[in-house]
Amino acid sequence: MVLSQSVEDYLKAIYKLQSPEKEATTSSISNALDVSSASATNMVKRLAEMGLVDYESYKGAKLTDAGRNVALEIIRHHRLLELYLLEVMGYSWDEVHDEAEKLEHHISERFEDKIAELLDDPTHDPHGDPIPTKDGIMPELDEWSLAKANIHQAYMIARVKDQDPERLRYLEKEGLLPGARVEVKKREPFDGPVILLVEDHEKVIGHDLASTIFIAELSE
Repeated sequence: MVLSQSVEDYLKAIYKLQSPEKEATTSSISNALDVSSASATNMVKRLAEMGLVDYESYKGAKLTDAGRNVALEIIRHHRLLELYLLEVMGYSWDEVHDEAEKLEHHISERFEDKIAELLDDPTHDPHGDPIPTKDGIMPELDEWSLAKANIHQAYMIARVKDQDPERLRYLEKEGLLPGARVEVKKREPFDGPVILLVEDHEKVIGHDLASTIFIAELSE
């Protein structure tokens, strides 16, 4: 089945918005894709007719197995392209997302395989997001937000969820990159600033920014 770019965008958005406990609402889909609620509802109904989502009015949409496979394929394209653009083409990590968004729908499976081979079958993109496997398996994440980290416990930055280029440039300048060692020294109340040690250098960032940085326990 040949799918349009719009259909693939919707499937990818629904994958990211849904959870095991709840469907992706049409309002959340319209916000994610910057379309009207009416447009989102019409497309979701169309996807249901195509067998790509299960949809119930006033409840939302969940991907079927077929829809999930398409979404994961597009996400795999996107994250492989981000890494290729960074490591081979010389893009910075704040530039790769927008460029990959343009390219993800247009590469062949052969091109995808060649990128994966060239990059030695990577497991994560430049922002630390896991890359789905060729057979459609998304690695499970054992991580949580830096804004909820225990005080005086060392962690490793696993991924950065924010895609805003200005914020990414700031995080890179401060050394807050995937793989960096980080420890929360103090967290001010009422969503105040978070005081960190980043590779033994003290930094102060806002609560909102800290909530986009995800951490994991350090490997033994």
